[in-house]
Amino acid sequence: MSRLTSEERDLLAPVERAPILERTLEWAAINSGTANLDGLAAMAEKLADAFTALPGKVRLIDPVPVEKVDREGHMRPVVHGRHLVLSVRPQANRRVILTGHMDTVYAKEHPFQTCDWLDEDTLHGPGTADMKGGLSLMLAGLAAYEQSGPSLGYDVLINSDEETGSLSSAPLIAELARGKIAALTYEPALPDGSMARARPGSGNYAAVIHGKSAHAGRNPEDGRNAIVAAGDLALKLAAGRREGLSVNPARIEGGAPNNTVPDLAILHFNLRPRTPELAEVARALIDDAIAAVAAAHDVSIHLTGGVSRPPKPISAETEALYGLVSQAAADLGQAMRWKDTGGVCDGNNIAACGVPVLDTMGALGGAIHSPDEFLLASSLDARARLTALVMHRLDRQGTAL
Repeated sequence: MSRLTSEERDLLAPVERAPILERTLEWAAINSGTANLDGLAAMAEKLADAFTALPGKVRLIDPVPVEKVDREGHMRPVVHGRHLVLSVRPQANRRVILTGHMDTVYAKEHPFQTCDWLDEDTLHGPGTADMKGGLSLMLAGLAAYEQSGPSLGYDVLINSDEETGSLSSAPLIAELARGKIAALTYEPALPDGSMARARPGSGNYAAVIHGKSAHAGRNPEDGRNAIVAAGDLALKLAAGRREGLSVNPARIEGGAPNNTVPDLAILHFNLRPRTPELAEVARALIDDAIAAVAAAHDVSIHLTGGVSRPPKPISAETEALYGLVSQAAADLGQAMRWKDTGGVCDGNNIAACGVPVLDTMGALGGAIHSPDEFLLASSLDARARLTALVMHRLDRQGTAL
């Protein structure tokens, strides 16, 4: 830490691991799967209480309405939990946004519900890395920063639906990102300290295919088989995969009894374009495939969905933010590497607003979205110090990033 100023050393000295870990364990004990509204409400209450330790106003914001295709091909509403927003010094000329999510991928019926220690530093538990540890260390870092006579303003957004695409919080993300000089998002980094650089976009779609039913033995020629059409559409979409564009037909629903030509099928698929240009290519691919299949099978196809996570390229402003964070990490003696990733997160949405974002500021960990998820406890206080130092240096450096 030889490159730290005496002011910075004083800023970081109060950060301790124990309270950050204690909060992480308390929050990980609450199941807050995206569909568990009771669990999300309990989690939101805990977060609201905890973040009142910071100056500013805590609000719980209602989600915007979201619809999804059901198994019968009809649009139905999908309910979500409320989103937490803390606004600190909203009148400041220079402001930052920090984001995280309270939801996890583990439903309340999932068997993975408790934490245990694999060794003295490795905490195995649901949502520990992704991202209740990240939320806890974010709070600790901001609390330390607030002791430095700060002038930087910031908003904290913790949404309830990140794991399913942030559809009910996307307008709120865009609203709060507007005009910010930088963004920090608390997705986990890898155990070796690797951080995400560029990310592809992501689009989730459902193609609802209506054919015509008929008797499978007496007059199958009078039917229009929606399942066959769905399979053909899946193959055409998969054939469009190319460098920088992945295509994943994921599930076909619908069908009929064995003696009936099925008149309904729903194809669910995901696209991940690396660049905005490839997002346009992907849309043309979908349109062409749907037109060809509809004509070949004499069926109607209604498409729902879209690219909800725009591609996240690296701008000059983002490189400058990476440089600032890399220097802060080096001054703290923390390993930091950068690599492109195939995953997506709210950092994609923020980058689409023209704001430079670093979206792996959370705890070090791994095996996320699986029953083997873990975090490294030693990263909790280390990353809290990194948050405090980055905020302090953003504050002190003046107008340029």
